[in-house]
Amino acid sequence: MKLHLNKIDHRYGDMAVLQGIDLEIPSGRIVCLVGPSGCGKSTLLRIIGGLERPTGGEVLQMGEPSSDCLNPLTYIFQDFALLPWRSVEGNISLVIEDHGIRGAQARAIIDDVLARTKLTDFAKALPKQLSGGMKQRVAIARALAVNPAVMLMDEPLSALDSQTRELLMDDLIALWTRTPFTAVYVTHNLAEAVRLGHSIVVLSRRPGRIREIVHLDKPLAERSFGDADLEAQQKHLWTLMRDEARAADAELLDA
Repeated sequence: MKLHLNKIDHRYGDMAVLQGIDLEIPSGRIVCLVGPSGCGKSTLLRIIGGLERPTGGEVLQMGEPSSDCLNPLTYIFQDFALLPWRSVEGNISLVIEDHGIRGAQARAIIDDVLARTKLTDFAKALPKQLSGGMKQRVAIARALAVNPAVMLMDEPLSALDSQTRELLMDDLIALWTRTPFTAVYVTHNLAEAVRLGHSIVVLSRRPGRIREIVHLDKPLAERSFGDADLEAQQKHLWTLMRDEARAADAELLDA
């Protein structure tokens, strides 16, 4: 399933947040959204996920999700959103219990996503026993359990230290390489964007408009920390954003 964002506008009262967003989210690709603080990245993600209704325009779902897709659109948040009294497998089980899946079928799904996210040995652990990186792996496993058509990822690595962030990026790339998924990935971190994005949508400062869409052809599995090509793309993105980021920062300070 792919998505088409058709001329999305959004306002909060008198404040225009997004304007004229026209964008395709292709099936089996990761699209990163970057831009200055306050440009509407997370708002756009909420509109895509149906948590907010745009002031103008529409989000179109093109094609049908696979027959085993339980939630077409599934979020992964930066704060993990785990239930502290449930174990790792209990947190994963929660999302499929809502669909009435139990017993051997549930066990098979849970075991599969635990293995894919390297969590099999931690199935019985509680969230308080896990590092931040491990908690985010649980959140990713929980999202994978419902086999979403599109994953909506709102700065999922921003709360992690740089070393853990690198490891989680490697894990996400390995997951995508094994079974390509569709994702919209919001980030402030340009290094994340060039490591994970097949395309990177650069939004202007508020009201957010699409300034440029940068397409990266290098396969995800061939991208790595310190890659000269990726560093060049990162510099290009910062050149696009630098002046507007300063202006947006000043606006936020004055607010």
